Amino acid sequence: MDSIRISATANGLNYLPEYLADATGLFRDAGLSVTARACDPWTGVLDDLASGAADLALGGLWVPGMYAGSSRALTVVCQLNHQAPKAIVHRGAPENFTLPDLTDQVVLAPGIGGSAPYAVTAGLIRETGADPDDITFVRDLSTPMLVELFRAGLGDAIVLDLVTALELEATGGGRIVFRNLDQGGIMPNSVYYCRTDRVEELRERFTRFVACIDTAMKRLPATPAETIDAILTARWPGKDPGILRDATRQMAASAVWDTVAIDPAASDRWMRMLAESAMLTRIPAYDELADDSFMKAYR
Repeated sequence: MDSIRISATANGLNYLPEYLADATGLFRDAGLSVTARACDPWTGVLDDLASGAADLALGGLWVPGMYAGSSRALTVVCQLNHQAPKAIVHRGAPENFTLPDLTDQVVLAPGIGGSAPYAVTAGLIRETGADPDDITFVRDLSTPMLVELFRAGLGDAIVLDLVTALELEATGGGRIVFRNLDQGGIMPNSVYYCRTDRVEELRERFTRFVACIDTAMKRLPATPAETIDAILTARWPGKDPGILRDATRQMAASAVWDTVAIDPAASDRWMRMLAESAMLTRIPAYDELADDSFMKAYR
């Protein structure tokens, strides 16, 4: 049995195909012993890659993008999410909402787990022709803290993961007015990446691993509900099962888990958004970020 150790930036529902591959024995049947841990703070994934404690990191493509060309060489082997499953909850619940409606409003964008909630939202706003500088963003605080403050009256809207957005909506804290799943387009959100100098050493294991993730994605829609429920209950025992099921259903019906293969044009789009938010020293091409050989079979 060959080992693969993963350090993840979170324990997220959008990572469900990996959890399914583990729970149903796909990794075991491929001769892999896969272990994973969620890092707190999330930057521990970089420490684990550097020390060799982890073979793969699971997190946003924006991280390899920001480090492109630096001494910390990182290579993406596949994606886990084909879309960014974020949502905007608005306390005013405006009808026929569009992103430019946020102009002159205050938007909370949690950032302690990374800058993607702000950067994706700002990028989508720019694509409409509006200017995110005309919106006041409250950033760099944790999701629980900003949700609590939003409930207490701070801000007009908040950018959240789908589960938290559904929880907030269910308790009357606001209404989901925008879902990236509907209007955000294709975007490589969560990806697996490694140290570039370890790609050849681990190539054969990574090839089997990517095949397992692909199989899990394909099997997920037909997986018995009790199997999914067992995973949800084990990983999020304190969460409302109904909300977890609803979020799972919404993601499964979208393009989030369509493919392990990154769309190069979507990668370029995400890098452009990051550059527009001054998060890159330069815009890296897709071929610089990823080793496409792991994904070619799944295009």
